[in-house]
Amino acid sequence: MTITFFASCVSSKKYKSAVAEKEELSAKNSELTTKNNELMQKTDALNQQVSQMTSTNQKLTNEYKQYAAACEQNQQQLKMMQTALYDEATNMMKVAEKLNEALAKFQDKGVDIHTKDGLLYVSLQDDLLYKTGSATLGEDGKAALASLASVLNDDYPKLKVIVLGNTDNVQFKKGTDNWSLSTERANGVVRVLRDAYKVDPTRLTAAGKGKYNPVADNSTAAGRSKNRRTDIILNPDMERIWRSVQKQQ
Repeated sequence: MTITFFASCVSSKKYKSAVAEKEELSAKNSELTTKNNELMQKTDALNQQVSQMTSTNQKLTNEYKQYAAACEQNQQQLKMMQTALYDEATNMMKVAEKLNEALAKFQDKGVDIHTKDGLLYVSLQDDLLYKTGSATLGEDGKAALASLASVLNDDYPKLKVIVLGNTDNVQFKKGTDNWSLSTERANGVVRVLRDAYKVDPTRLTAAGKGKYNPVADNSTAAGRSKNRRTDIILNPDMERIWRSVQKQQ
């Protein structure tokens, strides 16, 4: 009986130990399962973040490609525009040379050819074109315009022409308006260019600035004389140049 009881006690201890070990392992397994579930959740969350970042990165990559393509196109367009402007500037220099030749005999009578803001100006003093206070062109003025029209028609038929009348600040006649006089003088030049010298009227624009566009001091006789002028402004027609650049794309 003593031996049997001892064996029974040993078996009970082993059993309890095994049960305790099983419970410990079960607890660890439960803990690991919980941690594993947490890790899986974190992994899912990270995968979602990676997916979102990948999608965002792809979107940014596509946007960058579109930006780079647009930038390259703009660079090409800019180069074409610069080339067109350079060609036009060279062309305007040739126009100036032609006009200097054509109007050489009038330059000591009040003709000045110069460039300003990318435009070519032919300034004609009123002493050459008109009598004081008159909008009727004299013979010298008509002859100067004939030489100008010859260059415009034969050599440079695409240039736009703006005729701008200007006066000094002295009212030439009581009850009259210098602005009206400057406008009528510009209109007179346009009519002669159109009717007598066959310049295409779609190229012509007339305007008057009165006393509001001086180039000299109106307080002196010499300054007022310079301000009484008609500017014929030759415009390379930027709209035409822009259309030309667009056609090349």
